[in-house]
Amino acid sequence: MKAAFFDRHGGPAEIRVGELPSPAPGPADALIDVGAAALNHLDLHVLRGIPGLELELPHIGGSDIAGKVVEVGSDVTDWAPGDRVVVDPGLSCGECMTCAADQAPLCRHYSIIGEHGPGGFAERVVVPARNLYRLPNDYPFETAAAAPLVFQTAWRALMSRACLEPGESVLITGASGGVSTAAIQIAGLAGATVLAVTSGEPNAERVRELGADHVIDRTEEDFASAVRRITEKRGVDVVLDSVGEAMWEGCIRSLAADGRLVTYGGTSGPIVSLDVRRVFWKQLRIIGSTMASRSEFRAVMDHVFAGRLRPVVDRVMPLDDAREAYERLEAGEPFGKIVLVP
Repeated sequence: MKAAFFDRHGGPAEIRVGELPSPAPGPADALIDVGAAALNHLDLHVLRGIPGLELELPHIGGSDIAGKVVEVGSDVTDWAPGDRVVVDPGLSCGECMTCAADQAPLCRHYSIIGEHGPGGFAERVVVPARNLYRLPNDYPFETAAAAPLVFQTAWRALMSRACLEPGESVLITGASGGVSTAAIQIAGLAGATVLAVTSGEPNAERVRELGADHVIDRTEEDFASAVRRITEKRGVDVVLDSVGEAMWEGCIRSLAADGRLVTYGGTSGPIVSLDVRRVFWKQLRIIGSTMASRSEFRAVMDHVFAGRLRPVVDRVMPLDDAREAYERLEAGEPFGKIVLVP
């Protein structure tokens, strides 16, 4: 089968497109004919090499997958060849108490398709059948593939971890990124006032179209000062941040008393400084979040397929152009998701 893969760590120049053996499903698995697969910053991190993560090479990236079932394992009874599906990229053991309860805490053995094992940047991929979710017949593969990782990450961060309430205010950094474009919509759906930080007027206009109530162009003004102005010196109830080092201090300054900062990434760097006096005096909460449980995935995908939330696709590219897609993502060019089609 054709696949985009790398056989050594490095930059996008290491991405190759060629033939690899087609996988075979195990008893509890399904073989998927990939209709579309989307890139995430996670794919760049895996390509560069994550400390402690040992991969079997060559490695196929791609956590976000939509397509059709080709074959199912002997133990699978609720799926059949021809079923249209989207894949939950979060892998769990299926046996611990968290998996049995299917509630918010993540499985202690949690891992991710495309990070810890082969992903969807190929013509076919094998995934556990319990990770399949039925895709409506009229829903395009390309749009569906742009949804899973970013929407479940944003949903868990805002709804389960920050416990965002109607009438609250939320600041979202990196607003042109995939998770942030999902978070803007989720926060609006929850009844919150949304402040979004991005760069440049074209991105600012797109963020407004997604429903942000206030858009801050960080190239034009200090975003924390803008938050202070917009909120009449109060600050926001919640900050959702993926940038890390470069914006951390401003995020802390942007919080109101008893505010919550939820972090799910560090695209500008993982090491941050913190004036602890701001934390205890304002009684702030700093919360980590990543991915989602199976129930959270299902909850947010129901909203997506009902049309209440809209995946943002920057562009659709052929699998043959996978290296260029990685380059575009690394350069910070996309607004929303880049989707690859075999």
